[in-house]
Amino acid sequence: MTARSIALFVAAALAEIGGAYLVWVGLRDDKGPLVVALGVMALGLYGVVAALQPENEFGRVLAAYGGVFIVGSIAWGIAFDSFRPDRYDLAGAAICLVGVAVIMYAPR
Repeated sequence: MTARSIALFVAAALAEIGGAYLVWVGLRDDKGPLVVALGVMALGLYGVVAALQPENEFGRVLAAYGGVFIVGSIAWGIAFDSFRPDRYDLAGAAICLVGVAVIMYAPR
């Protein structure tokens, strides 16, 4: 269950962050309405993927996903936008992942 959940978090992050990035470059870099539309579709896909989480509590899944989103956004910025995180960015990201683990995978 944990491996599936982690894979779904990664897929959700790719869809949401990728979609938001397409909307961003479509509007800010004047890439056109097709790029924006693709971004909107990816954002919709994010919602579908998030709903596939095995955990039944919406609030828990979305709260934990917030940490995944933060880490994914930093990784996306490194890969596609020349972002260079400093030690505080990395420390914050690590703290977020600990939060994800506690929220989603602590024994209940």
